[in-house]
Amino acid sequence: MSNNEIQYSIIVPLYNEELVVNEAYKRLKAVMDYTRESYEIIFVNDGSKDRTVEMTRKICKKDKNIKLLSFSRNFGHQVAITAGMNNSSGNAVIVIDADLQDPPEVMLKMIEKWKQGFDVVYGKRLKRKGETFFKKTTAKLFYRTLKSMTDINMPVDAGDFRLIDRKVCDALKSIPERNRYVRGLISWLGFKQTGVEFIREERFAGETKYPLKKMVKFASDALTSFSYKPLKLATYIGAIISVFSFLYMVFILFEKMFTEFTVQGWTFIVALSLLFNGLMFIMLGIIGEYIGRIYDEAKGRPLYIIDEKEGF
Repeated sequence: MSNNEIQYSIIVPLYNEELVVNEAYKRLKAVMDYTRESYEIIFVNDGSKDRTVEMTRKICKKDKNIKLLSFSRNFGHQVAITAGMNNSSGNAVIVIDADLQDPPEVMLKMIEKWKQGFDVVYGKRLKRKGETFFKKTTAKLFYRTLKSMTDINMPVDAGDFRLIDRKVCDALKSIPERNRYVRGLISWLGFKQTGVEFIREERFAGETKYPLKKMVKFASDALTSFSYKPLKLATYIGAIISVFSFLYMVFILFEKMFTEFTVQGWTFIVALSLLFNGLMFIMLGIIGEYIGRIYDEAKGRPLYIIDEKEGF
């Protein structure tokens, strides 16, 4: 490694993190200084509306190892990670959120595994502090559902907190996908992977940037990016409904023509019709999700627009 070459790039997405950005900087700097190797910390401002950008600029001016990318508007967490990776220079790239739920000290264990020859080292959560029972349960269900619906070996209970080798980062750049699920794309690439177990802490300050609405979209992006099984499921449900409807029609005609029994139960028939119509709309919605993704990809717009750069 030459004297000017950077060993580690730390990617930190920011969205309205004025309450945590200074503490995140202190913790990250302490860990990276401990390595005694060259590094850069790239803060990616994803359209923050508070004082996040102003505070990060001040950090950049006093520390040459700190850099700032600022978007023209909010483009999303996964796109912010992508922008950081695209502008990184390190031989190893580490992604970590600013809220300090993922302890920066765990990065030292990741670096150790990387030096042992692993190309991807992901953080595996043993416990999640400060999160509701609902979020823990749905997250656990999501990871296991996604794993069962894809042919890719995706580690469960692992988020975006991970280290990737430069060759993995360069390979990721070649994927122009818009609705990005970065951890899934990294698993899809392959390479030699391992995990580091840790306990996820509570947020240092502020509120979560992933409310229920964003979590649902995130799960939808993950499923539609890596699995066609929802489409197949829609086909199977449609076939079952068609067979059931045909058999029920034959039954009604038989009673009408060959028995004196008067067909009754219109309430049941109406309820059944409403159920089937509901299922049809769900299936159309699933198909619409995939068509919408195709439309997004076809437009060919850039993933993000950078408003300013500091420290590069």
